[in-house]
Amino acid sequence: MKIAVCQMNVVQGDREHNRKAAGEMIDEAAENGAQVVVLPEMWTSGYDFPRLNDHTEQMQGATVDYLAQKALEHKIWIVGGSFPVQYSAGTCNTSITFNPEGKIENVYSKLHLIGLMDEDRFLIPGEEFSTYNMGNFEAATIICYDLRFPELARTYALEGACVIFVPAEWPVQRLEHWRTLLRARAIENQLYVVAANISGRNEHDVFQGHSLVIDPWGEVIAEAGDNPQILYADIEPEKVAPIRERMPVFKDRKPHLYRL
Repeated sequence: MKIAVCQMNVVQGDREHNRKAAGEMIDEAAENGAQVVVLPEMWTSGYDFPRLNDHTEQMQGATVDYLAQKALEHKIWIVGGSFPVQYSAGTCNTSITFNPEGKIENVYSKLHLIGLMDEDRFLIPGEEFSTYNMGNFEAATIICYDLRFPELARTYALEGACVIFVPAEWPVQRLEHWRTLLRARAIENQLYVVAANISGRNEHDVFQGHSLVIDPWGEVIAEAGDNPQILYADIEPEKVAPIRERMPVFKDRKPHLYRL
Protein backbone atom coordinates (compact mmCIF):
# COMPACT_ATOMS: atom_id res chain seq x y z
CA MET A 1 0.00 0.00 0.00
CA LYS A 2 1.42 3.35 -1.05
CA ILE A 3 1.29 6.03 1.64
CA ALA A 4 1.74 9.78 1.09
CA VAL A 5 2.53 11.99 4.08
CA CYS A 6 1.86 15.69 3.49
CA GLN A 7 4.46 17.70 5.39
CA MET A 8 2.91 21.15 5.13
CA ASN A 9 4.14 24.59 6.03
CA VAL A 10 1.09 25.52 8.08
CA VAL A 11 0.54 29.28 8.15
CA GLN A 12 -0.96 30.10 11.52
CA GLY A 13 -4.45 31.52 11.27
CA ASP A 14 -4.67 31.44 7.45
CA ARG A 15 -7.26 28.76 6.70
CA GLU A 16 -7.64 29.71 3.05
CA HIS A 17 -3.92 29.35 2.34
CA ASN A 18 -3.65 26.12 4.31
CA ARG A 19 -6.66 24.50 2.65
CA LYS A 20 -5.30 25.35 -0.80
CA ALA A 21 -1.87 23.91 0.11
CA ALA A 22 -3.41 20.73 1.51
CA GLY A 23 -5.62 20.29 -1.55
CA GLU A 24 -2.69 20.65 -3.92
CA MET A 25 -0.70 18.07 -1.95
CA ILE A 26 -3.62 15.63 -1.91
CA ASP A 27 -4.07 16.01 -5.67
CA GLU A 28 -0.37 15.48 -6.35
CA ALA A 29 -0.17 12.47 -4.04
CA ALA A 30 -3.18 10.86 -5.71
CA GLU A 31 -1.73 11.49 -9.17
CA ASN A 32 1.44 9.72 -8.01
CA GLY A 33 -0.49 6.62 -6.98
CA ALA A 34 -0.93 7.11 -3.25
CA GLN A 35 -3.71 5.00 -1.76
CA VAL A 36 -3.58 6.73 1.64
CA VAL A 37 -2.85 10.44 2.17
CA VAL A 38 -2.02 11.72 5.66
CA LEU A 39 -2.25 15.36 6.79
CA PRO A 40 -0.62 16.90 9.91
CA GLU A 41 -2.12 18.21 13.14
CA MET A 42 -4.16 21.46 13.24
CA TRP A 43 -3.35 22.01 9.58
CA THR A 44 -6.22 24.40 8.90
CA SER A 45 -5.13 27.09 11.37
CA GLY A 46 -2.12 26.02 13.41
CA TYR A 47 -2.14 26.69 17.14
CA ASP A 48 -3.87 30.05 16.70
CA PHE A 49 -5.65 29.77 20.03
CA PRO A 50 -6.40 33.50 20.58
CA ARG A 51 -8.65 33.25 17.50
CA LEU A 52 -9.84 29.71 18.06
CA ASN A 53 -13.50 30.68 17.66
CA ASP A 54 -12.74 31.87 14.13
CA HIS A 55 -11.26 28.50 13.18
CA THR A 56 -13.52 26.02 14.98
CA GLU A 57 -15.83 24.05 12.69
CA GLN A 58 -18.78 21.73 12.95
CA MET A 59 -18.59 18.06 12.00
CA GLN A 60 -20.71 18.96 8.97
CA GLY A 61 -18.49 21.93 8.15
CA ALA A 62 -16.37 23.08 5.24
CA THR A 63 -13.22 21.06 6.02
CA VAL A 64 -15.11 17.79 6.43
CA ASP A 65 -16.92 18.40 3.15
CA TYR A 66 -13.67 19.32 1.41
CA LEU A 67 -11.77 16.24 2.53
CA ALA A 68 -14.71 13.96 1.81
CA GLN A 69 -14.87 15.37 -1.71
CA LYS A 70 -11.12 14.83 -2.24
CA ALA A 71 -11.31 11.24 -0.98
CA LEU A 72 -14.22 10.48 -3.30
CA GLU A 73 -12.71 12.31 -6.27
CA HIS A 74 -9.45 10.35 -6.10
CA LYS A 75 -10.86 7.13 -4.60
CA ILE A 76 -8.30 7.24 -1.79
CA TRP A 77 -8.15 7.09 1.99
CA ILE A 78 -7.48 10.43 3.68
CA VAL A 79 -6.31 10.57 7.28
CA GLY A 80 -7.38 14.16 7.71
CA GLY A 81 -4.72 15.34 10.14
CA SER A 82 -6.63 17.29 12.74
CA PHE A 83 -8.45 20.59 13.14
CA PRO A 84 -10.64 22.20 15.83
CA VAL A 85 -14.15 20.77 15.93
CA GLN A 86 -17.02 22.06 18.06
CA TYR A 87 -18.92 19.63 20.30
CA SER A 88 -21.59 20.33 22.88
CA ALA A 89 -19.06 20.33 25.73
CA GLY A 90 -16.40 22.40 23.93
CA THR A 91 -13.82 22.32 21.15
CA CYS A 92 -11.64 19.26 20.49
CA ASN A 93 -8.51 18.70 18.43
CA THR A 94 -10.12 16.15 16.12
CA SER A 95 -8.83 13.82 13.41
CA ILE A 96 -11.25 12.41 10.83
CA THR A 97 -10.45 9.57 8.43
CA PHE A 98 -12.31 9.26 5.13
CA ASN A 99 -12.64 6.14 2.99
CA PRO A 100 -12.44 6.07 -0.83
CA GLU A 101 -16.22 6.56 -1.04
CA GLY A 102 -15.85 9.89 0.73
CA LYS A 103 -17.50 8.58 3.89
CA ILE A 104 -16.24 9.14 7.42
CA GLU A 105 -14.57 5.96 8.66
CA ASN A 106 -13.23 7.16 12.01
CA VAL A 107 -13.35 10.18 14.31
CA TYR A 108 -10.73 10.59 17.01
CA SER A 109 -10.29 13.57 19.34
CA LYS A 110 -6.91 14.02 21.02
CA LEU A 111 -6.95 12.50 24.51
CA HIS A 112 -3.84 14.17 25.93
CA LEU A 113 -3.63 17.97 25.76
CA ILE A 114 -0.22 19.60 26.14
CA GLY A 115 -0.11 22.41 28.67
CA LEU A 116 3.34 23.40 27.41
CA MET A 117 1.63 24.78 24.29
CA ASP A 118 -1.53 26.04 26.10
CA GLU A 119 -3.68 23.40 24.46
CA ASP A 120 -5.41 22.52 27.73
CA ARG A 121 -6.49 26.16 28.21
CA PHE A 122 -8.51 26.29 25.01
CA LEU A 123 -9.53 22.73 24.14
CA ILE A 124 -11.20 19.82 25.86
CA PRO A 125 -9.81 16.28 25.58
CA GLY A 126 -11.48 13.47 23.74
CA GLU A 127 -12.77 10.52 25.72
CA GLU A 128 -13.15 7.71 23.18
CA PHE A 129 -10.92 5.89 20.73
CA SER A 130 -11.10 2.81 18.55
CA THR A 131 -9.37 1.10 15.67
CA TYR A 132 -10.93 1.22 12.22
CA ASN A 133 -10.82 -1.04 9.23
CA MET A 134 -8.78 0.25 6.29
CA GLY A 135 -9.61 -2.32 3.67
CA ASN A 136 -7.87 -5.49 4.81
CA PHE A 137 -6.26 -4.34 8.05
CA GLU A 138 -6.98 -2.41 11.25
CA ALA A 139 -5.60 1.11 11.66
CA ALA A 140 -5.66 3.71 14.42
CA THR A 141 -4.91 7.40 14.98
CA ILE A 142 -3.15 9.26 17.75
CA ILE A 143 -2.27 12.98 17.71
CA CYS A 144 1.12 14.51 18.55
CA TYR A 145 1.41 14.63 22.40
CA ASP A 146 -0.48 11.31 22.58
CA LEU A 147 2.81 9.79 21.41
CA ARG A 148 4.23 10.20 24.92
CA PHE A 149 1.59 7.90 26.40
CA PRO A 150 2.46 4.30 25.47
CA GLU A 151 -0.71 2.90 27.00
CA LEU A 152 -2.80 4.33 24.16
CA ALA A 153 -0.70 2.82 21.38
CA ARG A 154 -0.53 -0.51 23.24
CA THR A 155 -4.31 -0.60 23.59
CA TYR A 156 -4.67 -0.06 19.85
CA ALA A 157 -2.14 -2.84 19.18
CA LEU A 158 -4.00 -5.25 21.46
CA GLU A 159 -7.17 -4.42 19.53
CA GLY A 160 -5.45 -5.49 16.32
CA ALA A 161 -4.04 -2.29 14.82
CA CYS A 162 -1.34 -2.89 12.21
CA VAL A 163 -0.74 0.81 11.49
CA ILE A 164 -0.89 3.87 13.72
CA PHE A 165 -1.14 7.28 12.07
CA VAL A 166 0.31 10.25 13.96
CA PRO A 167 -0.64 13.75 12.77
CA ALA A 168 1.55 16.21 14.67
CA GLU A 169 2.81 19.75 15.15
CA TRP A 170 6.08 18.82 16.87
CA PRO A 171 8.67 21.60 17.47
CA VAL A 172 12.33 21.29 16.54
CA GLN A 173 13.70 21.55 20.09
CA ARG A 174 12.22 18.13 20.82
CA LEU A 175 13.04 16.58 17.45
CA GLU A 176 15.06 13.70 18.90
CA HIS A 177 12.17 12.85 21.23
CA TRP A 178 9.98 12.70 18.12
CA ARG A 179 12.23 10.24 16.34
CA THR A 180 12.85 8.10 19.42
CA LEU A 181 9.25 7.88 20.57
CA LEU A 182 7.94 7.04 17.11
CA ARG A 183 10.44 4.20 16.76
CA ALA A 184 9.66 2.99 20.28
CA ARG A 185 5.91 2.82 19.57
CA ALA A 186 6.62 0.83 16.40
CA ILE A 187 9.05 -1.59 18.05
CA GLU A 188 7.14 -2.28 21.25
CA ASN A 189 3.82 -2.76 19.44
CA GLN A 190 5.20 -4.46 16.32
CA LEU A 191 3.31 -2.29 13.87
CA TYR A 192 3.80 0.47 11.31
CA VAL A 193 3.91 4.07 12.48
CA VAL A 194 3.15 6.80 9.93
CA ALA A 195 3.81 10.29 11.31
CA ALA A 196 2.99 13.61 9.60
CA ASN A 197 4.67 16.70 11.06
CA ILE A 198 4.61 20.31 9.84
CA SER A 199 7.42 22.65 8.83
CA GLY A 200 7.81 26.40 9.25
CA ARG A 201 7.32 28.53 12.33
CA ASN A 202 4.91 30.61 14.35
CA GLU A 203 5.56 33.30 16.96
CA HIS A 204 6.47 30.70 19.58
CA ASP A 205 8.01 27.67 17.87
CA VAL A 206 9.99 26.40 14.91
CA PHE A 207 8.90 23.17 13.21
CA GLN A 208 11.37 21.23 11.10
CA GLY A 209 9.27 18.41 9.77
CA HIS A 210 11.05 15.06 9.66
CA SER A 211 7.82 13.19 9.05
CA LEU A 212 8.52 9.47 9.30
CA VAL A 213 7.29 6.07 8.21
CA ILE A 214 8.59 3.26 10.42
CA ASP A 215 8.14 -0.48 10.04
CA PRO A 216 7.24 -3.03 12.77
CA TRP A 217 10.95 -3.72 13.46
CA GLY A 218 11.56 -0.04 14.12
CA GLU A 219 13.39 0.53 10.86
CA VAL A 220 12.86 3.91 9.19
CA ILE A 221 11.37 3.31 5.73
CA ALA A 222 11.20 7.00 4.81
CA GLU A 223 11.99 10.32 6.48
CA ALA A 224 11.29 13.83 5.24
CA GLY A 225 13.66 16.76 5.52
CA ASP A 226 13.10 20.20 7.04
CA ASN A 227 10.91 21.74 4.33
CA PRO A 228 7.42 21.14 2.93
CA GLN A 229 7.22 17.97 0.87
CA ILE A 230 5.19 14.86 0.18
CA LEU A 231 6.86 11.83 1.71
CA TYR A 232 6.06 8.54 -0.01
CA ALA A 233 6.46 5.02 1.36
CA ASP A 234 5.13 1.54 0.69
CA ILE A 235 3.88 -0.45 3.66
CA GLU A 236 2.83 -4.09 3.90
CA PRO A 237 0.39 -4.51 6.82
CA GLU A 238 0.15 -8.26 6.14
CA LYS A 239 3.71 -8.57 7.52
CA VAL A 240 2.61 -7.53 11.01
CA ALA A 241 1.02 -10.85 12.03
CA PRO A 242 4.09 -12.99 11.09
CA ILE A 243 6.36 -10.62 13.01
CA ARG A 244 4.14 -10.88 16.08
CA GLU A 245 4.20 -14.68 15.77
CA ARG A 246 7.97 -14.75 15.38
CA MET A 247 8.51 -12.61 18.48
CA PRO A 248 5.39 -13.18 20.63
CA VAL A 249 5.65 -10.14 22.87
CA PHE A 250 1.91 -9.86 23.38
CA LYS A 251 1.62 -13.50 24.44
CA ASP A 252 4.38 -13.00 27.00
CA ARG A 253 2.75 -10.01 28.69
CA LYS A 254 1.80 -10.26 32.40
CA PRO A 255 -1.15 -7.88 32.66
CA HIS A 256 -2.33 -9.42 35.94
CA LEU A 257 0.95 -8.23 37.55
CA TYR A 258 1.04 -4.69 36.17
CA ARG A 259 -0.11 -1.97 38.55
CA LEU A 260 -1.56 0.68 36.25
